[in-house]
Amino acid sequence: MKPVRVGILTFSDGRGPVQCELESVNLDFQRRLADELRQAGGIEPVAGLEIIGSAEAARAEGIRLAREGCELTIFNFAVWSFPHLAAVASRFAPGPFLLFSNINPQYPGMVGMLASAGALNQIGVFHGRLSGDIRDPAVLGRVLAFVRAGSALCRLKGETFGLFGGRPMGMYTAVANPDDWMKLFGIDIEHIDQWQIVQRAHGASEEEVEHAFRWLTAKVGKIRYDGQQLTPEKLKLQIRSYIAVRELAAGMKLDFLGIKSQPELTDHFVTMDVTEAFLNDPYDWNGPKEPTVAATEADMDGALTMEILKHITGEPVLFADLRHYDAEFGVLDLCNSGTHPTYFAGHAYDPGVNLPRVEFYPQGFYFPAGGASVRHIAAPGKVTLARLARRNGQYWMAILPGEFIELSDEDAERKAAATQREWPHAFARIGVGPDQLLAEYDSNHIHGVYGDWTSELVWIAQMLGIPYRVFG
Repeated sequence: MKPVRVGILTFSDGRGPVQCELESVNLDFQRRLADELRQAGGIEPVAGLEIIGSAEAARAEGIRLAREGCELTIFNFAVWSFPHLAAVASRFAPGPFLLFSNINPQYPGMVGMLASAGALNQIGVFHGRLSGDIRDPAVLGRVLAFVRAGSALCRLKGETFGLFGGRPMGMYTAVANPDDWMKLFGIDIEHIDQWQIVQRAHGASEEEVEHAFRWLTAKVGKIRYDGQQLTPEKLKLQIRSYIAVRELAAGMKLDFLGIKSQPELTDHFVTMDVTEAFLNDPYDWNGPKEPTVAATEADMDGALTMEILKHITGEPVLFADLRHYDAEFGVLDLCNSGTHPTYFAGHAYDPGVNLPRVEFYPQGFYFPAGGASVRHIAAPGKVTLARLARRNGQYWMAILPGEFIELSDEDAERKAAATQREWPHAFARIGVGPDQLLAEYDSNHIHGVYGDWTSELVWIAQMLGIPYRVFG
C-alpha cells in the first residue's frame, strides 16, 4: 500500500507577541508528532510550514495540505490557541480531523483543543479527540487507528465496484443502491454481464494457463480429481476464468468486484472458487501482487466491508458464511465456497507456506458445472470480523473481535465433514454467545482479517455517521 499522507497543522495564540514567544515550543511538539508518525511506518507526515496564528495562515496552510494530497489532517495543540483558527482551517484542509492535545502542562493546550472542538461541533464538522504523549506507544496506537480509518474512507472515494451479474438467489442483503454508495462512500458501480467472463476465459493465454496449471499442481497439497466434477480440463477452465476476470478488472479500472456465479456459471460453466480465492490472495502463479477484493454471490455490502478492511490493514480479507455454531468447542464454523483466500491457510505471504495446506476438492451437488473447491482450514490467530449491514435503509456496522482457534487434525476434519467437507473453514471464537449474535446480526455473510482492528472500525462508523455494535 502507498504511504498515508497525513497533514499536521499546529495552532497557537493569535496575539502576535505571544505567538512569537511560543514559536519554538509549538515547533518542537509538531516535529515530535511528525517524527513518531514517520517512524511508525507507512505514513508520510506533511507538517505545516507555518504555526497557525491567524485566519490567513489557517486558510493558506489548509489549502496547501489539500494540494499536497493529504488524506486527513491532525490539528495539533500544545498551547492555548484561538478556537476560530481551527474552524477556518477545517474549511480548507482535508478531513477527517483529529484534534490532538500534547502533554504540556505549563501551557493550556488541552484548553485550546476543547475550545476548538466545541467550535467544530457548533459548525457541524466531524472530528476525533485524543490527548497524550505521542512517544507513548499506547497513545501513538490510538492516533494510528484514527489515521488508518480516515485513510481507508479517503481511498474509497472515486473507486469503482464491478458487479458481475446481479442479485443472487433472492438475497436482499447482497444488493445495495448505487445512489447510497455514491452519497455515503463516493463509490461508483459498474454492472457487467457474467457472459463477459465466459467469453474472455476462452481467449485466455494458453501459455499462462499451462504455467498456472503446473504451478498449482506442484504447490497445492492435494488435487482430488474425480473424473467428473473435477478434472484437469475443468481446473484449467477455472484458471482461464481467473485470467479473464483479472484482465476485465484491469481493463475496466475496477478497484474491487463481486461475481454472482449462482446459478448461471455454477450450473453451466464452472465455479468461480479458484478465481475468487486467488484474486483475494497476495500472490498467484506470476508472483506477489496486491489483493483484489472479490466477493462471491455478488455481495455488494460484503465486498464493501472487505474493501474497507483491506484499506485499513493492507492484508487479504476473508469472506464466509456463518454456517454453524459448534457447542462442543464453542466456535462458529465460518464456511463458504469461494472467496476464502489461500493466505488464511498458513497466515503467510509465501505461497510455499500456504498452498501445501490447501486441497482442491471436487464441487458437490450444489454446483453441477463442477470445478475445484479451494479447501483449507484457517490458521489460528487473533482476528477482527465485521459486516456493513442495513436496517430500514440505514447502514450500521457489526464488529466482532475474536480469534481463529486451532483444532487437532482429527477434530478439524470431523467438524468439516459435519458441515461441508469440500469447502474452506475457519473456526472462530467470539465474545458473545450464539443466541445474542443470531438475534442481532443482519447477514448470512461475514468478513475478517487477522489482528485487532476494532478501534479502526469504530472510527470508520463514527466518520460515516452510522451506528455500530461491538460484539464482545
